[in-house]
Amino acid sequence: MRVAVAEDLYLLREGMVRLIEAYGHEVVATAATGPETLAVLRRHRPDVSVIDVRMPPAQSDEGLRAALTARAEVPGLPVLILSQHVEQLYARELLADGTGTVGYLLKESVFDADQFVGALERVARGGTAMDPAVIAKLLSGGGRGRGLEQLTEREYAVLSLMAEGLSNQAIGGRLFLSESAVGKYTTAMFGKLGITDDADGNRRVRAVLTYLNQK
Repeated sequence: MRVAVAEDLYLLREGMVRLIEAYGHEVVATAATGPETLAVLRRHRPDVSVIDVRMPPAQSDEGLRAALTARAEVPGLPVLILSQHVEQLYARELLADGTGTVGYLLKESVFDADQFVGALERVARGGTAMDPAVIAKLLSGGGRGRGLEQLTEREYAVLSLMAEGLSNQAIGGRLFLSESAVGKYTTAMFGKLGITDDADGNRRVRAVLTYLNQK
């Protein structure tokens, strides 16, 4: 897997590089500013990039802007965004095109090596990796509106975990349910939300995230 790392803090950037390489992946380029990030994405078109939201020169949202610009030029270009805090607007912008191949994690996730690299690999494969705190923000934005109020507590929990990118088997493990029980909750939840069920897990997650993004 070819990876690009865009982070302005030297120690964190080098730490991620070493971590990614330790898992057998290749870091093809690094960047420390927003303009450098966009240049790297355009030149290398990596299998996945990990990009900090806030980068020089203005320390606002240059990293996110670079990612969005690159994805507009190369639809579906896989990117995993890192943020110090949950920014609901950033999450919505990242999910707006509905294509998947995106992730949004809090920086603290980097310290869980398996979780972080697993998220990178999932995004590179065309999936979605969303931090639970980000999903909680999207679910709570404006309350349970636009159909969410129809869900039972269990269906709501399944929706939240599915939006993180978890499979039915993984959801069952978290909620102490059988995989078939999760499937029943999923079918009921999709029916209430008007989402077409699909055997492709990635498309199901994208459908859920698209729904949440429209709340």
